[in-house]
Amino acid sequence: MNNIILIGMPGSGKTTVTDLCTKKVWDTDAYIENLYGNISDIFANFGEEHFRKLETEAIRQICKEDDCFIATGGGAVLREENVRLFKQSGKIVYLRTNLDTLLKRLDGDTTRPLLIGNTKERLTKLYNERTPIYESVADIIIDTDGLTPLKVLEKIYRQK
Repeated sequence: MNNIILIGMPGSGKTTVTDLCTKKVWDTDAYIENLYGNISDIFANFGEEHFRKLETEAIRQICKEDDCFIATGGGAVLREENVRLFKQSGKIVYLRTNLDTLLKRLDGDTTRPLLIGNTKERLTKLYNERTPIYESVADIIIDTDGLTPLKVLEKIYRQK
């Protein structure tokens, strides 16, 4: 399989970068919302564990595709099964973005269920928990700070 799977924190630019792609694009969150409704509602009504099950099923279906870009939800790599599916499907690209940049991008964003409340505190906690995971599963790491989405995409193409 020849897919490019984008991972990273909420606000790292996964969806924005794939919006520029000329290849076929899948967004795991959009896929879930298309089938099951708003992610915030899924979290509120059924909890995070139920969402993660839906996410794994979405990833299982999407990873059957070939030669496409896949934008993932920030927590997709928390399940080993998802990482295994990604690795079998192509290369995992971590869009590494520093915490200050993420805080600026997500300021006032109320659409992300895991960041509701004290966004700075919650994002910092997620950042500290997830960064080592992203780095350990990535085949390629792109530092995105100071780059336009187009420059990030160009770096991905050069390194894949």
